[in-house]
Amino acid sequence: MAAAADTPMRDVTEEDGLTDTALGLGRDPSAGEVRLPSLPSSARIARRLTGRLLQQRWMLPPDLTEEAVLLVSELVGNAVQHAGAAVFGLRIRRRRGWIRVEVRDPSRALPCLLPVREMDVDSGRGLFLVDTLADRWGVDLLADGKCTWFEMRVPGR
Repeated sequence: MAAAADTPMRDVTEEDGLTDTALGLGRDPSAGEVRLPSLPSSARIARRLTGRLLQQRWMLPPDLTEEAVLLVSELVGNAVQHAGAAVFGLRIRRRRGWIRVEVRDPSRALPCLLPVREMDVDSGRGLFLVDTLADRWGVDLLADGKCTWFEMRVPGR
């Protein structure tokens, strides 16, 4: 993983009055991997980083941004819940007509797309959503873990 600030982050809320930089929001996941702590609050941070980049900087359509933000939350949730690591990495790339979101963690355990039943409300829907909303997704095994990613087409670009 790319070197980044390794300062441990605590679980934060809006009421803490912390700046965006303190929340990790001053980092740019399109410039390199942003390392986040394996805490449930990191899903919120990853959603905000993704939303700002896609909507404010790249000016992508709101519906595409909303779906990408949802899928980022699912991949981050999987990394936090299943990877068993202190940190994970988030990176977002853009090329003509596509965006690619990557969540990298040190676990080599592969995520599994499970069948979803109507009554499943607590878990098991994350990869189902990724599979349904993303144009492509997959997992790349790395020497030091894995990278779970999804790609979405950017209309008219």
